Amino acid sequence: MPLNVQDKKAIVADVGAQLAGAQTVVLAEYRGIPVEQLTKLRASARDQGVYLRVLKNTLARRAAQGTQFEPLADSMVGPLIYGISADPIASAKVLQNFAKTQDKLVITAGLYNGKLLDVAGVKALATIPSRDELLSQLLGVMLAPVSAMARVLGAVAAQKSAGAPAPVAAPVVEAAAPAEVVAEAAAPEAAAEPAAPEAGTETPETPAAE
Repeated sequence: MPLNVQDKKAIVADVGAQLAGAQTVVLAEYRGIPVEQLTKLRASARDQGVYLRVLKNTLARRAAQGTQFEPLADSMVGPLIYGISADPIASAKVLQNFAKTQDKLVITAGLYNGKLLDVAGVKALATIPSRDELLSQLLGVMLAPVSAMARVLGAVAAQKSAGAPAPVAAPVVEAAAPAEVVAEAAAPEAAAEPAAPEAGTETPETPAAE
């Protein structure tokens, strides 16, 4: 059923609003893909926050005019499905993951951050971990020491419940002081005691005070 003027204006306005808040747009040919497969693709796109729509290229070009995605106009040829996302990698990841299982979906071009992408560029963008994946990896790193401690505490608790004796700490042996330190410590005491007079030696008398 052909679109009337009002329908076309509504589509251009809707797509233009999506482009205004987007960072990435990916184009892909969908010729020959069964309807049920496209339905699964749309569901996956919704879950990832991707606006996915089959568009007439003339309407897509009109919506892209005056935006950073206008350079894609030359690539808007053939039966295309458009993936538009505010997340920089979401649209590339959704379409690339689907293309791995459905060879009739052929990615043709994309644009990210004002830069045109060829097929290789879109695929490279799709391999970058998403924000959720990065947070999950970071959380795993942060929880690793906690998990190790939990395993140790669990093992200790298991030993106690089984009646195993608690490990005895090794006695602390004080290190003997070096001979030089002992000699230095004894030296002041020796110097404080007066030397005894030798036998046969007269001790001079102290003169009386006048």
